[in-house]
Amino acid sequence: MTDVSELVVGVLGGTGPQGRGLAFRLAAAGQRVLLGSRDAARAASVAAELTRESLASGSITGDGNAVVAASADVVIVAVPWDGHADLLKSLAGELAGKIVVDCVNPLGFDSQGAYALAVPEGSAAQQAATLLPESRVTAAFHHVSAVLLVDPQVTSIDTDVMVLGDDREATNVVADLAARIPGMRGIYAGRLRNAHQVEALTANLISVNRRYKAHAGLRITDV
Repeated sequence: MTDVSELVVGVLGGTGPQGRGLAFRLAAAGQRVLLGSRDAARAASVAAELTRESLASGSITGDGNAVVAASADVVIVAVPWDGHADLLKSLAGELAGKIVVDCVNPLGFDSQGAYALAVPEGSAAQQAATLLPESRVTAAFHHVSAVLLVDPQVTSIDTDVMVLGDDREATNVVADLAARIPGMRGIYAGRLRNAHQVEALTANLISVNRRYKAHAGLRITDV
């Protein structure tokens, strides 16, 4: 395993449910976390709120997305799909050389529920890799319930995180970051070209959750 305890983790879109929850859990595990938003004041406010709510041994501070992208070692992209491409284009310079973790799920919703959207590049993660040619792009954290992540009464997140990417050192770092969260494992799940079906599977989990009133995750057996 890689020692990732000293890495600074940035979360772009950190004031949304998924970003906020991942920041909360990683800080509680001892990581230094930078929370990013289009509104730096909003990011600072949410960071202060999360610090008050957690028993974090790490720290959470907030700032604008560009400052966070430039300052972090590993950057999690947790923005809405509609703003994904524009944000990454604007931060290509700041993200050069960084491990980028894309957890965006391109989904649509209609009267029949959630469904996967077609992405010209193949997936959100592949779009990120196209827009960030100098970054080490990975894909992970697609299937983790934001509801569970932000609930301080939940002490363990019972799920595996599928980690994809073409840079094995980068995927190892991301898997080891995931493993710092109690109950969670990071599992290598293939190259970035296989990210589409991982992102799309989120639509199936939404259907499971609605049917069974649950916050379902995934477990990979025999590993």
